[in-house]
Amino acid sequence: MFDTLTDRFDGIFGKLRGKGKLSESDVDEALREIRLALLEADVNFEVVKSLVSRIRERAVGDELSKALNPSQQIVKIVLEELTDSLGGEAMQVTFASKPPTVVLMAGLQGSGKTTNSAKLANLFKSQGRNVLLVGADLQRPAAVEQLRTLGAQIDVPVFSEPTDPVSVARAALEEAKNLGRDVIICDTAGRLAIDEALMEEVRQISEVLTPQYTFLVVDAMTGQDAVTVAESFHKTLALDGVILTKLDGDARGGAALSVKEVVGRPIAFASTGEKIDEFEVFYPDRLASRILGMGDIETLIEKAEAAYDDDEAEVAAQRLLDGSFTLDDFLDQMQQIKKMGPIGNLLGMMPGIPKEVRDVEIEDSQIARLEAIIRSMTVEERTKPDLIDGSRRHRIATGSGTQAQDVSALVKQFNEMQKMMKQFGMTPKKSKKKSGGKKNRRRRSGGRTTNKGPAPMADPSVLMNESIEELSSLRLPGLPDND
Repeated sequence: MFDTLTDRFDGIFGKLRGKGKLSESDVDEALREIRLALLEADVNFEVVKSLVSRIRERAVGDELSKALNPSQQIVKIVLEELTDSLGGEAMQVTFASKPPTVVLMAGLQGSGKTTNSAKLANLFKSQGRNVLLVGADLQRPAAVEQLRTLGAQIDVPVFSEPTDPVSVARAALEEAKNLGRDVIICDTAGRLAIDEALMEEVRQISEVLTPQYTFLVVDAMTGQDAVTVAESFHKTLALDGVILTKLDGDARGGAALSVKEVVGRPIAFASTGEKIDEFEVFYPDRLASRILGMGDIETLIEKAEAAYDDDEAEVAAQRLLDGSFTLDDFLDQMQQIKKMGPIGNLLGMMPGIPKEVRDVEIEDSQIARLEAIIRSMTVEERTKPDLIDGSRRHRIATGSGTQAQDVSALVKQFNEMQKMMKQFGMTPKKSKKKSGGKKNRRRRSGGRTTNKGPAPMADPSVLMNESIEELSSLRLPGLPDND
């Protein structure tokens, strides 16, 4: 979503880094470009005005004059002020001491209320909560059925009745107590536009449920219109936070940067994809870092820790270092990486990744081609790729729907990776020295320099981060050329 804005900031900061000392005119020129970049990203005008004003106040004062590297200090100031505009800190959801904790979901039709109700339920369930989903959207055909389908996917019960939304909300409280559920998430109806009927219905539901949290679900693709919607709902419901959907889309991102300052309520959660688990707590500092092209290593590590089993990761890392890593192991690692989300998103989280690499679109179907090639090999060929000759190559290519040269390229890249990792695990040989003293004699084959037993392993999540970075630099069949 923020690719264009990130590219603009890269250009602005690139000009600043080329200057050893910054004058007030240099700062003003950079701020003009920042203002234009934000306005082009559809950020609310008042928000842009306030943000640029705060940056300038700090950038032309003592804070910059005392800095050893003024250009880096400008980047630091922009990062901090951008983080503040996005909300400062992640919103902490606390649960009621006397259950159930009630969450009311509001928003316009098409914003994703029903799907994100299930996503939020899945998140709370992973935290050990017993959730009850409530279908109070009786306006849209099949809305309750959609919620039941999503609830079945995550094994969360759904309550609804063919009466009216207010009666459903009232009965849901009793149902939660009967089932021993400590969290209620109520999905309400929406309209194509804000009207009195919509506001009155959601207000009555809120009066019955008295929710601890009222979240407005906002489509990030709607730009500044999302801010107008948020203001209208806030007047009726007194919102506690915003859930931003379609953050993986190609909109310019103005809603995310505007809603906190205009409405005064934080973005609590963000939907980053269509899958039920592509939903996360919104961290303003992490998004600001990504917008400025600095990556998001914390989220990347969290995804790696969630996707990888520590013991399996340690075994895989050891096999890499001792040279026993096979194509079967490589296939397993690709499956684990896919669990972390699209490769393109992972590359965007890595600090220092060049724009050319960030912009490469890597689809799941391209990764699937590599998997198809490996799955078309015999067990022996996966263990010993050197056995693959011309006839075997042709058979594997036919079985995987690829070309023989694709098979050759994969085997070549795998062999190069094996050699490289094997070198990391080997002890460097000592250079010969002409000396007759026993003290300086060494066996030509070298000796052990580490303690007996398995080598101490680094944090698996760090190893996987390095593995992903290495994978992004390889040119594998079916993937775009990154040169």
